[in-house]
Amino acid sequence: MSELYLMVTVTDRKRLARFITFYKEQRVAVNFVTLGTGTASNETMDCLGLESSDKSVTFSVVTGQVWERLRKGLESRLRIDVPGTGIAFIVPLSSIGGRRELLFLTENQDYEKGEESTLKDTTHELLVVIANHGYSDQIMDAAREAGAAGGTVIHAKGTGMERAERFLGVSLAPEKEMIFIVAKKALKNGIMQSIMQNAGMESKAKSIVFSLPVTATAGLRLMEED
Repeated sequence: MSELYLMVTVTDRKRLARFITFYKEQRVAVNFVTLGTGTASNETMDCLGLESSDKSVTFSVVTGQVWERLRKGLESRLRIDVPGTGIAFIVPLSSIGGRRELLFLTENQDYEKGEESTLKDTTHELLVVIANHGYSDQIMDAAREAGAAGGTVIHAKGTGMERAERFLGVSLAPEKEMIFIVAKKALKNGIMQSIMQNAGMESKAKSIVFSLPVTATAGLRLMEED
């Protein structure tokens, strides 16, 4: 897959609505939002004139061309380069499970599927599963059947979910869970297929899964030997 990225935006929670509005104006309607907390010290916060370290983290799938347009707008309109406003970055995607899911995540973006990420020498992949709230156990059962060792769950909210029926043929609830699974690259396709078959769009979980290349790991050896 070429020139397709996971865009991550971290900003103050009070600014979240402005960022979501900007992305919608730029026709990036499907976003997944979770909450976080900044780690800056009180002294640093005072120096920057900031009142809170409560953060919002937004995940979106974008093409390289769309990212360049967004980056310019983030700097010129939202002043993201001003200290304390936020940060945005992209990570190359390796694959997305399902053509319908791909179309849903990249709606309005001029994208044609090519070969997989240029990071071809990696040994592990990060699988990201986005599903309806309350189905993480079902998803992990499916992943473990294909060799996954474990995962991490965070709670999120989806925007642009009203577009799901157009591409996926089903409606999606805004309340989401995001499950992060690190697995050997050789197991990636099997795990993704198992999740799609057992917890995909035909199930109540309504899972979407995609993967990102991982360049190095630590702490997985004993888990993978079990």
